[in-house]
Amino acid sequence: MRQCAIYGKGGIGKSTTTQNLVAALAELGKKVMIVGCDPKADSTRLILHAKAQNTIMHLAAEAGSVEDLELEEVLKVGYANIKCVESGGPEPGVGCAGRGVITAINFLEEEGAYDDDLDFVFYDVLGDVVCGGFAMPIRENKAQEIYIVCSGEMMAMYAANNIGKGIVKYANSGGVRLAGLICNSRNTDREDELIMALAAKMGTHMIHFVPRDNAVQRAEIRRMTVIEYDPKCNQADEYRQLASKIIENKNLVIPQPLTMDELEELLMEFGILDEEDETIIGQTAAQEATA
Repeated sequence: MRQCAIYGKGGIGKSTTTQNLVAALAELGKKVMIVGCDPKADSTRLILHAKAQNTIMHLAAEAGSVEDLELEEVLKVGYANIKCVESGGPEPGVGCAGRGVITAINFLEEEGAYDDDLDFVFYDVLGDVVCGGFAMPIRENKAQEIYIVCSGEMMAMYAANNIGKGIVKYANSGGVRLAGLICNSRNTDREDELIMALAAKMGTHMIHFVPRDNAVQRAEIRRMTVIEYDPKCNQADEYRQLASKIIENKNLVIPQPLTMDELEELLMEFGILDEEDETIIGQTAAQEATA
């Protein structure tokens, strides 16, 4: 059983990418479980055709404690027999959401959810590695393979590099490794070249470039993956290619994160940032035009 975590900047498309990837893996005959590690509980909605799955934290609060839950209450089976679990978290503004991740993984282990039939477990993790709770899949050596979803946008690359730093922190004490970057395209200039260059500098590779396609949005409106909604479309084939590459992937490394200066140099090389010039800081487009 391979345990993989999907990280990336908030809003980059981690949950959509994960669910379409998992659907493609299931289509290839793989037995898969998704563990949603986001309080929004949106990591399984396309697999279950639901608005949001009941979470372990929510059900535990209703039952009195997590010890009062049964596995079948929290583990649901969706499209192509994919197993789905959502960790959940506290109400917004109250408590640490990372606690839901820790509670969920411990519960699943104790209840035997990680059975021998599983080929893959995917953890869909919230945002950047800034909280110990959200670092749980890598901190506790639960996930050995980390995939980072990014794009050619500056903040997405900054987050990917930051996540690389988090992996380095725990790599020496466990088996966690960076398995590659997944570029979820935003149609920026030379995006594939840029992410390949970033990956190379981090000591890894861009495992796949997922083009932007409205088929994804059309499928999401119907609470479905593209694989299920329109299996003959080009975008479905992109996720199949990603799934096949992950099955064959042996490129697991301890990353070499860039310094901020190195990251900015890369962005300047590709024209994302202007050459460093302190005189343009704080200048509006109108002010630059009259300068």
